[in-house]
Amino acid sequence: MPAITANTLALPRVSPPGPADTERPVRSITTGPRGFEGEGFPVVRAFAGVSAAALDPFVHMDQMGEVEYQPGEPRGTDWHPHRGFETVTYMIDGQFAHQDSHGGGGLITDGATQWMTAGSGILHIETPPAELVDSGGVFHGVQLWVNLPKKDKFAAPRYQAIEGGDVKLLSSDDGGALVRVIAGDIDGHRGPGVTHTPITMVHATIEPGARLNLPWNRSHNALVYVLSGRGAVGPVGHPIHQGQLAVLGPGDRVTVAAEPSQESRRPALEVLILGGEPIREPVFHYGPFVMNTKGELIQALEDYQAGKFGHVPPDALMPHRHGRRPEM
Repeated sequence: MPAITANTLALPRVSPPGPADTERPVRSITTGPRGFEGEGFPVVRAFAGVSAAALDPFVHMDQMGEVEYQPGEPRGTDWHPHRGFETVTYMIDGQFAHQDSHGGGGLITDGATQWMTAGSGILHIETPPAELVDSGGVFHGVQLWVNLPKKDKFAAPRYQAIEGGDVKLLSSDDGGALVRVIAGDIDGHRGPGVTHTPITMVHATIEPGARLNLPWNRSHNALVYVLSGRGAVGPVGHPIHQGQLAVLGPGDRVTVAAEPSQESRRPALEVLILGGEPIREPVFHYGPFVMNTKGELIQALEDYQAGKFGHVPPDALMPHRHGRRPEM
């Protein structure tokens, strides 16, 4: 798993619990069903079966892969619209090329994050580059949708390219876990992601038998998703494994521990820890639009059909399909 690594003994360590700190209890653990997205790449629907209130301000999350593609197999998406939220694409392993109708774009690879604010409306594409389609290879990442409050639904579209080396790296207090802060604040250490909605996004690698006890903003909710491996979550150690999501209750700390024995191809417990300040506004979600009313959804569809989300640029990326050049 080539997401950014480091010697944890040389990193700042998160502070241990204080005497007044409380652990966040586990409210639910769900298993995400498997499906397909875009041109046919496999995903785990991480938030399936979880109430919108428990997820707020998050709307949707897919774990893309982990899959070892043969030559000609890699898939992405075609051009499609978004309005009313932010998309976050975190590539753990492999490559995705991004382009949008407002000039944003680039290659997302091995620990990098693309943070796109759709806001008032945008068209974009995410597709594996032609060389990856031709050669095959490992593909593994996450796409997260972060809601925008009503006041920011029509914000100007924005694109942030966060390279793997830009994230803030921390260690657990015992040195057994590597913490990558992509957005938000952990123990006074801030990640590089700039967000409209206050959130925290962390990718942690917990070595076999190690335990991560992470300080967490009391005003945020807390979700723990297992990317790979086996472990336990919460103060009483609820078992959790790959493809499962834990929703936690209120408190000051999040605890995740790795089982002493892991699979040889997944030598550590890999988790994504998410939290955000709940927006507590009505959510009307239909396809690529996340709005506050049904009328706003209808307007979004009409605006898209009228070309108000911008246009596919003349030099546009197109889905790469093995055996022929991209369509232009």
